[in-house]
Amino acid sequence: MSNSSSLNEFLLLPFADTRELQLLHFLLFLGIYLAALMGNGLIITAVACDHHLHTPMYFFLLNLSLLDLGFISSTVPKSMANSLRDTRTISYSGCAAQVFLFLFFLGGELCLLTVMAYDRYVAICRPLHYGTIMGSRACVKMAAAAWASGFLNALIHTAHTFSMPLCKGNVVDQFFCEIPQILKLSCSDSYLREVGLIVVGACLDFGCFVFIVLSYVQIFSAVLRIPSEQGRHKAFSMCLPHLAVVSLFISTVLFAYLKPPSLSSPALDLVVAVLYSVVPPTVNPLIYSMRNKELKDALRKVISWTFFSS
Repeated sequence: MSNSSSLNEFLLLPFADTRELQLLHFLLFLGIYLAALMGNGLIITAVACDHHLHTPMYFFLLNLSLLDLGFISSTVPKSMANSLRDTRTISYSGCAAQVFLFLFFLGGELCLLTVMAYDRYVAICRPLHYGTIMGSRACVKMAAAAWASGFLNALIHTAHTFSMPLCKGNVVDQFFCEIPQILKLSCSDSYLREVGLIVVGACLDFGCFVFIVLSYVQIFSAVLRIPSEQGRHKAFSMCLPHLAVVSLFISTVLFAYLKPPSLSSPALDLVVAVLYSVVPPTVNPLIYSMRNKELKDALRKVISWTFFSS
């Protein structure tokens, strides 16, 4: 294969070689995917239908659930279909679309998590100004900016990656089309520009992480000054789930894209990819609802309405 124009398809990394293990992978991913669909779908329905949840925090949580649905849907269904059909292939255009959608939802989620940290900061550290700062128009603009940032990030990286000549085969050492693995197939120094873009993007991601950490330093400092134990418990219940989600998501993404080549291996790359692309969209609904009484009550209403109406 002389260049990318002669590539019609890529070969993705299989989870298993035997038919039995392929079917086991299919069933495992099917269970995970259905759990993600149900969990995020319930949160979207609960926030949309319960007027008590029509607040900035839950508006951003609804957007996060939408991003999580798109995020996991950009990779898992194709992997499941390949295991079920005993194949490894993905078309060139399908690979480009997968990269774009994956980066779109990835970038949007990171930006939205940063916005959610700011929302918690204003709610706890500047409560008297919360209604003014986090008005409905401001919230819509912040959410739209997060989605737009994800779109722009995906457009730049996808266009640059697939404009490079690829002449080192068509085997992608990952279960989905991931840019670091595609760059290994490049036959020119142009891949260095994409590496540079990745580094710049990682620096921006790290900047978001620093902003989130600094926000939570201020938040915890304010929470510890709350005189009542009930007030501290409520504040922690709003903040700790978000901090857990951010820590898992950002740490695995940065490791996946910035780890040195000496640490790279197909098995490790596969585990890290699952940790940042499959686990967060699945566990986010559980993490956010576990310590949140308002959300749990709304979810119970949605579930009971669903069963009784049927």
